[in-house]
Amino acid sequence: MEKSLSNLKDELLPIEEIKNKILIHYNLENASIINIKFKDTEKQRAVYRINSYNESFCLKKVYYNEENLLYVYSAMEWCFISGIDVPKLLPTINGNRYVNYKKMLFILTPWLDGDKCDFDNLHHVLLSSRTLGKLHRTSTNFTPIEGSCKREGFENYSDSIAKHFNQLLISINNAHKYNDRFSKIFLDNLDKNLELAKLSFEISSSINSNELSRSLCHGDYVNKNILVNGNKISLIDFDKCKDDYCARDLSYFLRRLLKRENTNWQINLTMKILDSYKEENNLTDSDLKYILAYIAFPQKFWKLSRDYYKNIRKCNKNSFISLLEKGLNKSENQLDFTYELLNTFRRHYNVKM
Repeated sequence: MEKSLSNLKDELLPIEEIKNKILIHYNLENASIINIKFKDTEKQRAVYRINSYNESFCLKKVYYNEENLLYVYSAMEWCFISGIDVPKLLPTINGNRYVNYKKMLFILTPWLDGDKCDFDNLHHVLLSSRTLGKLHRTSTNFTPIEGSCKREGFENYSDSIAKHFNQLLISINNAHKYNDRFSKIFLDNLDKNLELAKLSFEISSSINSNELSRSLCHGDYVNKNILVNGNKISLIDFDKCKDDYCARDLSYFLRRLLKRENTNWQINLTMKILDSYKEENNLTDSDLKYILAYIAFPQKFWKLSRDYYKNIRKCNKNSFISLLEKGLNKSENQLDFTYELLNTFRRHYNVKM
């Protein structure tokens, strides 16, 4: 539910200061302000809806520096020019791209209407996948404007999986050492998750990094950042965008979708999503291997056990146990899905694993 900014206990800035020091640069000092999001963390950020007469805007306080902001600005402009609906940064009355106030950076964009992508709506999901394919296809030659920082991913995924796999082995040793309740639950559910980790490592080892497709990537392609209005998709929140492997963006989207209760590891849905993506952008054999390795790895099982034993003397053990138990019954589904998807890739795409 939206709250009036004046009702917040923890304010970024007083309402009058936002109006007179930030919105004044857009001739919007008389507009009303509604708080949408405020996070007072190390990377402090805030989002406000600005209403002025019949127009609405989004005022955002970003958590990164000017070089990063110029990169994000470049990415959004590139997408806009390429026919992808994204928020367009509005210039101040002096023609600046943003407002710098008290070493805080603020940007203003039109407010984009639409429903958050519904992961239970096939039309929404396939339209989102196709849009991601278009984003990747049209931004293979993306170049940020002068003054931008260099944002790149291109992590060696095989090395990353190998590191995670070794951490999982360390957790196994710790489980035998401590033999507490968390450890017993962990060991009781180890077999299928360890097999998933091995499969992920084996598949990732066959990836040829030179064959991985590269482009500008959104970096946080999940339903909250995808707005749907009929057959129109609008993409928001490019804060994590960077040059990276296309398969990383698509894999992240897929995993967030497939681990849900209603869409839990559905092979037919996965193939529809990939085919929808391929209507806009091709996927190489190594792209498909990356996707398979990424969604096969038991991410939650690995991360929880790593964090638990790393903080065993000071963590809330009951919370870790509750998180570990949640979803353990889906491990078998994930393993069956991985083998089925592996065989489907061989048949459908003629991928040699």
